[in-house]
Amino acid sequence: MGEIILVRHGQANSGALTEADYDRLSDLGHRQAAWLGEWMRENDYAFDHVLAGTMRRHRETAAAMKIAPDEDARLNELDYYTLSQSLHDRSGEPMPTGDSFADHMPKVFAAWAAAEIIGAETYERFETRVAELLTEAAVPGRRLLCITSGGVIGMMLRHVLDLDMMKMSRVMLPIWNTSIHRLHVRDGETILAGYNAIPHLEAPERAGSRSYY
Repeated sequence: MGEIILVRHGQANSGALTEADYDRLSDLGHRQAAWLGEWMRENDYAFDHVLAGTMRRHRETAAAMKIAPDEDARLNELDYYTLSQSLHDRSGEPMPTGDSFADHMPKVFAAWAAAEIIGAETYERFETRVAELLTEAAVPGRRLLCITSGGVIGMMLRHVLDLDMMKMSRVMLPIWNTSIHRLHVRDGETILAGYNAIPHLEAPERAGSRSYY
């Protein structure tokens, strides 16, 4: 049996207004990633191959975990800031806040999929590149670690679980920073085996170090 382990990056610059400004870990994000790396070493997590997106927050997460990955741009996040601005310009939809993401995200994905708004790439291209990577990653007998972002994790789960757009949005919303998601590869299929685990942040004294964004 093979295994794909997906890790979301540590907390980024949550006060940012642009993708470029968001793309760096906060001090908390560095600590979260370092704790995750320590937990993996303490629990004998060994990988046959490690991949990470090419974004700064992916590289910084890997460095804090003390892992040296190969880079693969297919693990890069969608450009939510540009898409949100495009939706605002088109329909007047307010830019999202922490409390409004639950309603905002499905609107963005629906408009993007219908080509009503424009981002750095088309929805079709985003969906296709994640599906291609998932197919290549599903190697029997290999344990692969992928350091990525919440949107990519959500899209992988859309493919694995055949989720519609609304359900994919709901799966993405509660994904913790530096959370672990496990996929098992066996008998020609990829199966969800674990979702949104944060064992390195479960201790009561680290409750204040858990973050969604």
